[in-house]
Amino acid sequence: MPAGKNKKQKSLRRQLLSGKQVKARELKKNLSVSDLVENYFNAYNSARLNEACQLLSQKMLLPGNNVTMGLTIAGALTPAGMSGMIVSMMKAGFVDFIVSTGANLYHDVHFALGLDLRKGSFTIDDATLWKHGVIRIYDTFLGADTLIKTDAFLEQILAFDKDALRGTVSSCELHHYIGQKILKKAKNPEVSILAQAAKLNIPIYTSSPGDSGFGMNLASYVPDGITLTIDPNTDVLETAAIVMCAKQNGAIILGGGSPKNFYMQTQPMLWECLGIERGGHDYFIQITMDAPQWGGLSGATPAEAVSWGKININELKNTVVVYADTTIAAPILFSYALTKAKPRKQKQLYLKRTKFMGQLKKEQKGLYWWPEYDKR
Repeated sequence: MPAGKNKKQKSLRRQLLSGKQVKARELKKNLSVSDLVENYFNAYNSARLNEACQLLSQKMLLPGNNVTMGLTIAGALTPAGMSGMIVSMMKAGFVDFIVSTGANLYHDVHFALGLDLRKGSFTIDDATLWKHGVIRIYDTFLGADTLIKTDAFLEQILAFDKDALRGTVSSCELHHYIGQKILKKAKNPEVSILAQAAKLNIPIYTSSPGDSGFGMNLASYVPDGITLTIDPNTDVLETAAIVMCAKQNGAIILGGGSPKNFYMQTQPMLWECLGIERGGHDYFIQITMDAPQWGGLSGATPAEAVSWGKININELKNTVVVYADTTIAAPILFSYALTKAKPRKQKQLYLKRTKFMGQLKKEQKGLYWWPEYDKR
């Protein structure tokens, strides 16, 4: 083998073996989350979670980077007691706006009202549960009366209160209003995503307003002549405006589903429909159990998102997918961030929506705009 080629191969070998050394460490008592992540999460999806922790704490939440942080919530996470963990991130200034399934927000209200959810078993006969008025979310039980009491609270604030919303509003306005009422009337507003979002002026959107207890309750008022309608067009435009006006955009995707797409579509909305080129999101962390080969959005990779203009092609290095149960990985990710990153100033984006929408209208180039292909 020629000496020059051998030298080049040795250099490449050194480069390939230059990563952090994997060490076999014994577990010790009172191990901290940060120690666990940094020194024991070495390979496979533990390594991806390690990478997500580093990306979130060292780049996405670095105050100087001024990243607008979007959190999406899918899957039955609030019934699993995760509202409080998300609230902790919100209070630290680590979440600037939220896109959630309506179901997660509806179940958030149970905890705010001090209503019980209990550990149960996925092995029990569901006919027995039905006969005894118990509802199952896999291994979590709640009484049917929990739903009835939550609906009664919603009916009071949405149908009977003198200042109740009427007409057509965005889902963001609806959630802000409900959050304000929880702050005033509920037993435990401190653990409620809706209440703390209202307090901190963090806008919350839902991608499917009718697909939850909120939507069911609003529909039930219509026969009584009470009309309160959610306008998804406003939601689409407001989220696009938030993304457009951000210096940098970062996403934490819990699960996937419709909330993931609703957040990720903001970039195609800008370039494809409004003619405003922003280049794609800058940072992306997803925790999911879904694989890409089935073609569903929940399993779609950041690389695939580049082809849609959802993620900046130059920022793929700042994306991580952790294939894990969200209820396991998210508490570790959040705990690490709260330990390692400094609190950030609240952006209070709810109060800036009108300003952002004005900027969006100003920059819109019109329908059917398409940049010259060779410049993309």
